Amino acid sequence: MGKVKRFFSRISGGSLKRMSEQINHIHNETNKKRPVIFADMIWCIFRYGVGYRDYRVFGFWKNHGKKRKTFLTQSRNITLSHRLNSEEFYPIFNDKALFNKRFADLIGRDFIDLRNADRERFKTFCGGKSSVFAKPVNDFGGHGISKEVIDKNTDLDGLYERLISHGQFLVEETITQHEKMSLLSPFSVNTLRIVTVLHNGKANVLYAVVRMSVNENCVDNTCSGGLYAPIDSGGTIRQPAFCDSTGKFYSVHPYTKTEFNGFEIPMFREAVALCERAAARFPQMGYIGWDVAITKSSPVLIEGNTLPNYSLCQNYMYIENNIGILPRLGEILGDDFFKAASYGNTAQLLLSDCAVRFFCQRVELCSTLVQ
Repeated sequence: MGKVKRFFSRISGGSLKRMSEQINHIHNETNKKRPVIFADMIWCIFRYGVGYRDYRVFGFWKNHGKKRKTFLTQSRNITLSHRLNSEEFYPIFNDKALFNKRFADLIGRDFIDLRNADRERFKTFCGGKSSVFAKPVNDFGGHGISKEVIDKNTDLDGLYERLISHGQFLVEETITQHEKMSLLSPFSVNTLRIVTVLHNGKANVLYAVVRMSVNENCVDNTCSGGLYAPIDSGGTIRQPAFCDSTGKFYSVHPYTKTEFNGFEIPMFREAVALCERAAARFPQMGYIGWDVAITKSSPVLIEGNTLPNYSLCQNYMYIENNIGILPRLGEILGDDFFKAASYGNTAQLLLSDCAVRFFCQRVELCSTLVQ
């Protein structure tokens, strides 16, 4: 009855306001009736484990039947990570400072771990630098990252104490990105997310996207309001960029006005080769999302993620024929890998039908959502 628990967990943990926003987005795009969208959302939460945000991003409002089963969902993504990654090596990737130490030859920047450095060593590290980036060692999504400007008036003792108190133990030399990447956004280091899947000793690229800040934010992460756009195998953007926070697609960057379609990522093939090299270093970690920056001279690693985002590559605007990423994973790993994953028995399906009717009959709740 795992699906039943997941269904009610999604309902109790969800935001009616955010669900309503997604319903309104779909209604405005398609003219579908809001109660119909709502009922189908509830069905998909139970039947496929897809929440209201993924429902829209995946294009489930125009997708039915077997095609819906081709999508890598949140729960399947977690299963994939657990099956392909060895728990023994998680600390290397979950601690950013430890990651930097183990991949020091591939990150292309100086860094210091304040957990192991006193204030004098910190001052020495900051000498000659005009800025540094300070990060928590075990957070994600760009949370807690700050750019610290350093000049002759900077109180380095005060800065040291503040970073320690905020848990920003990893301090890195600022990356100077390639001038062409700055055309996307000059305020953030606009990173590539390249996901690799190891099988039989070969690192296969599952997908690649580029991320950038929308405004003057110094981080490019999508969960911090950034934009993302897919990159084809030749290193070119062919689609508009998407912003999770606004739910909109952009053919040009809203701030810099750079056009996305046809934009070529410099040194993209070198970036892919870098990720393949990094993936081979720890073959026990078969499913990693690598973040890569493009500097003036070469691509460099930012970090590796043991639970890569599953929705970026399955945005309905970017996929072909409304097909998710599971067939591609089947090509890499073999079709038997996902045969164990089922969508529930008859009793569960009957219960899901009752759940749909129950929620649709709640007039007060429906009226809140569909107005």
